[in-house]
Amino acid sequence: MKKMILSAVIPIFLLLSAGLCLGLLSLWFAAGSYYIPMFVSYLRHPVLAALNLLPVVLLVLFLWFALGRAWAAFLLSGALVMTATFANYYKLTFRDDPLMFEDVLLLKEAGNMAGKYRLFLSGSMTLAIVLVLLGTLVLALFARARLPKWGRLGGIAAALLLFLPLQQALLSDAIYGGAENYDLINRWAATQVYLSRGFVYPFLHSITDAADTPPAGYDENRAKAILAAYEDADIPEEKKVSVIAVMLEAYNDFTRFDVDGLSDEVYAAYHALESESITGNLIVNIFAGGTVDTERAFLTGFSRLGSFRSPTNSFVRYFKSQGYAAEGSHPCYQWFYNRRNINENLGFDNYYYLENHYGRLADGGIAYDDVLFPELISLYEASRDKRGGPLFFFHVTYQGHGPYNDDVTWWGDHYVTGGDYTGAQRNILNNYFGSVANTNRNLTEFFDYFRQEEEPVVILLFGDHNPWLGDSGSIYGALGINLDLSTEEGFRNYYTTRYLIWANDAAKKVLGSDFVGRGPDIAPCFLMNELFRL
Repeated sequence: MKKMILSAVIPIFLLLSAGLCLGLLSLWFAAGSYYIPMFVSYLRHPVLAALNLLPVVLLVLFLWFALGRAWAAFLLSGALVMTATFANYYKLTFRDDPLMFEDVLLLKEAGNMAGKYRLFLSGSMTLAIVLVLLGTLVLALFARARLPKWGRLGGIAAALLLFLPLQQALLSDAIYGGAENYDLINRWAATQVYLSRGFVYPFLHSITDAADTPPAGYDENRAKAILAAYEDADIPEEKKVSVIAVMLEAYNDFTRFDVDGLSDEVYAAYHALESESITGNLIVNIFAGGTVDTERAFLTGFSRLGSFRSPTNSFVRYFKSQGYAAEGSHPCYQWFYNRRNINENLGFDNYYYLENHYGRLADGGIAYDDVLFPELISLYEASRDKRGGPLFFFHVTYQGHGPYNDDVTWWGDHYVTGGDYTGAQRNILNNYFGSVANTNRNLTEFFDYFRQEEEPVVILLFGDHNPWLGDSGSIYGALGINLDLSTEEGFRNYYTTRYLIWANDAAKKVLGSDFVGRGPDIAPCFLMNELFRL
């Protein structure tokens, strides 16, 4: 017995070492273009290092107990781990999008993606394959001991018992959220946040998002019966008007709060537009951030958002099925909220970002409204003249994005001149309302263009969420705005923005409506329904 135990020590030691090396090899490729600094950062965070390395080591040991041969266990583990690691590396290289567990369930989409790109084998990837084969050879020569059947069964049981607490840690949202490694990355870039945690760990954690779970009380048969009461319908040819939707960053009408000292100049142009539109309150579920919640609820009609990692049903696809061109733009980075990949899955033909369009118009930076709105007209004209049919455009602005400087003013000091505010508070307010006033001037010129347009066009305008106004909403308190969510007034103040639906004369004639009046209070997921109703 003693001799048998001693004979297993060397294989176990070699396998543990091989498993750790395999995990480190995967971490090297997980670092992507950050190379050594990111790789070192993993090792400086014990939780990240452990949750990336332990699953690999445990896999190697489990397969040894199951197969009975150390070399085979390591070779199979290496094939599994490095295949997934290389797939992640390719996705990051080609699409700036990491490999998620859900992708493994989408083999058809994965095959389609691979067929669009020319895969390569870099020198470091070749070296990694050689190292795995070399490790296999070492184990074949020096870890030849065989465990008895009872030893293998005991090892399998032990590995499974060890996996249970490891599984809890891997899938824990609390641990994942706390495992921050943001020194080298932008925390608002979903891809970079994933990369900052390695590969094996975030890949295994993504199992939690791989499938939708039904809400409490869900009855599939009842849902089918409700759905069966509705029939698909086409847009009548004579009513196919172009639709341009613009979501304004952190935009809201603060005149309803009677802000002390706020100049009438700020919202005069916007109120003029409201007077000739259908207007209403938009009840969102975010505050001072989380733009894509409003954005994707509007585009899909979903109240609970999925991952959108594969082609997804959406209003964009419905418009396309009706013969519309579907394009849009956002003058910021394409990686922001992973819009590049998700907007493609929602069905857009083209989407323009800083990298592929706006950068050259804004000296390589983010385009603000003085650049953005004239360019939206140019994009409309180019698509209209090329297609000659109805268009669906969806644009997301960036101007208005907080936080707002509390030291200097960007737009002038005359937007908030009265009121009892500190100097820092007044600067923040002037920066926010100065941005709003500039947006409204651009909106006036934008709408004026479409007044003269002969083609029928409907414009839908809405704010994504309320702005950041000081940490913990401190300036809302200075403005006397109730944000107490335990009251209906506070709830509405916290979550409400505005929307308007406007039509030019050609669209009014085609649709037989003047498009003026009061619309319902509505959530973003129902906003497109209201547009179709009108």
